[in-house]
Amino acid sequence: MAPMESAPGSDPPGEDRDPGAPGRQDPLERALHAARALILADLEASDVARADIVSMVEESVTHRRWWVGQWPEGVAFVDGLVAQDVQDALLERYGRWPVCPVCVGSDLHALQVEPELGEDPHWICGKTSTVVARVGRLGTRL
Repeated sequence: MAPMESAPGSDPPGEDRDPGAPGRQDPLERALHAARALILADLEASDVARADIVSMVEESVTHRRWWVGQWPEGVAFVDGLVAQDVQDALLERYGRWPVCPVCVGSDLHALQVEPELGEDPHWICGKTSTVVARVGRLGTRL
């Protein structure tokens, strides 16, 4: 007798689903993957997406996975928090990132993530309060 096959897109009863399969990730994993992609896009737009810097993104994502496990309501804030984590790690090792494109001159400064703990984070110039781009959209216009 041939084994019973399940319909496409359905799982046989009693079998565990693969949480990594497309469309089957839990909300936390989707949020973490999205945050990773946004920050990588900003690093790429700034031409600093080297392997050691990408590792900083991975470290932040790992930390935020634990953090959201402690405070599940914080999943909505992951994009901005990963951006801030990477920004802080870069400052410690290499210097300011991303450098403000609004202000010109010798007083180089980094953009800030606003809101610091909130949804829909943006990169802003803290000196002029100018919104530069959404997190994940550096190098593009609003």
